[in-house]
Amino acid sequence: MKKLLTVMGLCITAILLMSAGGQQPSPKGLRIGIAKIVQHEALDACEQGVVDALKARGIDAVIDLQNANGDINTAAQIANKFKSDKVMVAVGIGTPIAVALANTLKDTPVVFSAITDPVGAGLVTTLTHGEGNVTGLSDAIPTEDHIELFKEIANISTLGYIYTSSEANSISALALVEAACKEQGLELVTQAINTSAELRQAAEAIVNRVDGIYLTTDNTVFSALPALVQVFSAAKKPIFSGDVTGALNGGCMIASGFNYYKAGVATGNMVADILSGKKPADMPVKFLTDPSESDLLFDLDAAQNCGIAIPAQYRSMANYVFENGKLTTK
Repeated sequence: MKKLLTVMGLCITAILLMSAGGQQPSPKGLRIGIAKIVQHEALDACEQGVVDALKARGIDAVIDLQNANGDINTAAQIANKFKSDKVMVAVGIGTPIAVALANTLKDTPVVFSAITDPVGAGLVTTLTHGEGNVTGLSDAIPTEDHIELFKEIANISTLGYIYTSSEANSISALALVEAACKEQGLELVTQAINTSAELRQAAEAIVNRVDGIYLTTDNTVFSALPALVQVFSAAKKPIFSGDVTGALNGGCMIASGFNYYKAGVATGNMVADILSGKKPADMPVKFLTDPSESDLLFDLDAAQNCGIAIPAQYRSMANYVFENGKLTTK
């Protein structure tokens, strides 16, 4: 009888392993914290990508999803919560929340995501490897290429730029925009904001002084993007977005940038690698460089509203086209 029970136990164990895809179960009680600085389409897609990647890698964990709602104090509270809950890995999506996690969790791996300038934010000192318990993924975009394309298609001479003065990402992006405008011979008009509630007023203050506006991956701006779109659409001025995900609802004449869901998947794989034994300090900052990881969108309705024709050579390159109120995917 004892031998029979032993055989039955082994069979049950084998069945459980097969049902889990042949992967060993994760440690009991494993907790992973994922926090984003604010809710908007791009960061939501990144968050989902992290969750899906962990699931695909067979990570069986309690995942604590948190949203700081754009508030620095809330970000600090989330970091303290993750510390008291003893999460195995903490993911910070967006600069302020990633900085809060890195400042609080000194003995827990911290993986940042969607950070334009992780060195400037003080998260790492080099892009070639992580810093202590911190590593992650950068969402740096080719700002000069974007502005050159915007100038060619929209024939602009004065460019508008709205940024969040309290966010390190935005300050770093401003320097890139300034350099690109100097290179392209464009006049730059800037407007700073502190919260998403200020975006409409900032857009109204700048719209009549520029030929068009360029948006980098500023989370505060994108969390209130419809307000800016309304102002610029009414003025028949074009918008170029460095984030495609946030532009999928229409209103941005051009959007170019990498796929935030795929960025989340890449981030989730970094988390899984750490849980498998890799050390953050040995992992370089990741960038999405494959063309398949980037998207290009043209909103033909917005272009028509602005009296601009998108050249066929560029339209053929887009994998998203917004026309007659509908989004199509190639």
